[in-house]
Amino acid sequence: MGIMMMILGLLVIIVCICSALLRWNQMRYSKKGLPPGTMGWPIFGETTEFLKQGPDFMKNQRLRYGSFFKSHILGCPTIVSMDAELNRYILMNESKGLVAGYPQSMLDILGTCNIAAVHGPSHRLMRGSLLSLISPAMMKDHLLPKIDDFMRNYLCGWDDLETVDIQEKTKHMAFLSSLLQIAETLIKPEVEEYRTEFFKLVVGTLSVPIDLPGTNYRCGIQARNNIDRLLTELMQKRRESGETFTDMLGYLMKKEDNRYLLTDKEIRDQVVTILYSGYETVSTTSMMALKYLHDHPKALDELRREHLAIRERKRPDEPLILDDIKSMKFTRAVIFETSRLATIVNGVLRKTTHDLELNGYLIPKGWRIYVYTREINYDTSLYEDPMIFNPWRWMVSVLYFFFLFFMCHCVLLFETFVAHKEGFFMQEKSLESKSYFLLFGGGARLCPGKELGISEVSSFLHYFVTKYRWEEKGGEKLMVFPRVSAPKGYHLKCSPY
Repeated sequence: MGIMMMILGLLVIIVCICSALLRWNQMRYSKKGLPPGTMGWPIFGETTEFLKQGPDFMKNQRLRYGSFFKSHILGCPTIVSMDAELNRYILMNESKGLVAGYPQSMLDILGTCNIAAVHGPSHRLMRGSLLSLISPAMMKDHLLPKIDDFMRNYLCGWDDLETVDIQEKTKHMAFLSSLLQIAETLIKPEVEEYRTEFFKLVVGTLSVPIDLPGTNYRCGIQARNNIDRLLTELMQKRRESGETFTDMLGYLMKKEDNRYLLTDKEIRDQVVTILYSGYETVSTTSMMALKYLHDHPKALDELRREHLAIRERKRPDEPLILDDIKSMKFTRAVIFETSRLATIVNGVLRKTTHDLELNGYLIPKGWRIYVYTREINYDTSLYEDPMIFNPWRWMVSVLYFFFLFFMCHCVLLFETFVAHKEGFFMQEKSLESKSYFLLFGGGARLCPGKELGISEVSSFLHYFVTKYRWEEKGGEKLMVFPRVSAPKGYHLKCSPY
C-alpha cells in the first residue's frame, strides 16, 4: 500500500512539474501583440508533434487559431503563415527585414556561406555565382549533354531486373547526376565515398541541433566535415595539375573572366548547395510522377505521345537538346502538378531582423516565420478539384493560344492575333506567377536551379516512358510528411515498350 502511494505521489509530482513547465513556457512567449497559438515544452517546443502529426498538426492549429499563429518548432519560436497573399508578401519583401531563416541544424551542416544562410551583398554574390553556372548557354553547351548521356546510360537494363525500387534509383540518380555536373573526373570509389557521406548529411539537416554522440545532428556535422576534406583534396589536385576543367567546380575555381570570385570555403558551400538543393526535389518528383502517371493512364498516354514525337525526329543515338526540353509542354505540366499534389516542398522559412508588424501583430526580432504552402496547394478556391491529378490545369495558356489562332484564322484578321499575342504571353507567364504559385519559392529567393531541375526530371521521364512499360509490385504505402517517401520502397516491374 505504501509503495502504491509513493508511485501515485511521484505521478502527481511529475504531472504538476510538466504542467508548470508548459504554463511557464506559454507565459514566456505571451508578449503583447503576438498572434495566438501554443508553444509546447521548453527547448523542444512542439517539434515532436509537428514532425509526427505533420499536416494534421497544422490543420488543427489553423482550426483553433486561424491561418496566422505562433508555435515553437525545430528549435526556435516560429510564426506559421498559411495565407496565400500574406505568404507572397513575406517572400517578396526580404529588404523589409524578412530574411532567410532556416533551422540551425540546416545552417550548421550546409555551411555559413550557403545561399540560404546569407543575405545582402553575400547573397547576391553566391546567387550570381550559382546562376552563372546554370545559364542558358551553360545548359545548352555543357549541362544538358551531360544530363542526357547520364540518363540514357543510367536507365539501361531495368527490364532485366526482377523489380526496381524507384525510390532508391531516383535518389541515386539525382545525386549522381549533380555530382557528375560538379566534378566529372571522379572515379567510382571517390563517388561512393561522396555518396555515403552525403546521405548522412541529408538526414542531419532535419534534426534537433543537439550535438551528442549518435544523434543525426552529430552524424550530419561529421559527414559535412568529411565532404569538406574530400573537396579540399580534389581542389588541391586540380590546382597542382594545371589543367582546365569544364565542369561546375572548374568554373567555380577559375580566376580569369570570372565575375564571381569565391574563397575556397564559399566554393565548398556552393558545391554542397548544388548537391543538396536538387537532390530531394528531383528524386521525389521523378518517383511521384511515375506513381501518378501509373494511376492515370490518360496522362501517361499524353506524355508518351509527346516524347515519342521527339524521338521520331531524331536518330536513335541522338541526344536531347535545349529546344527539345522547351518543347515538352505537357511534361512541364506533369512536373508542376506532381510538385503541387505531392507537395515535395512544404514551405520555406524566414527570420525577422528587427521587431516588425505583420498581419496586425508585432513579431519580435529573431523569430522564424514559416511560410507554410502545403494547404495552399489543396485550396478549392485556387484549384478546381485539388486532390485530383490533373496536369491539363497547367495547359490553359496553350488552349488560349489555339483559341486566338483559330479565331484569327476564321475571320482572316491577322491584326487580331497581333493585338492579342502579348496577352497570350502574359497569360502563359501568369500561370507561374500567380500569388499562390510558390512551388519554387518566391521573391529574391526564387529557386535559381528551377529550370535545371525541370530539365533533369524531363530527361528522366523521356528515357523512361520511351523505353519501358511498368506495373507496381508490393503496393507499399507512401508517407507525405516531413518528407515524401516510401518507407519500404516503391517497387516496379519494368518491361520493354
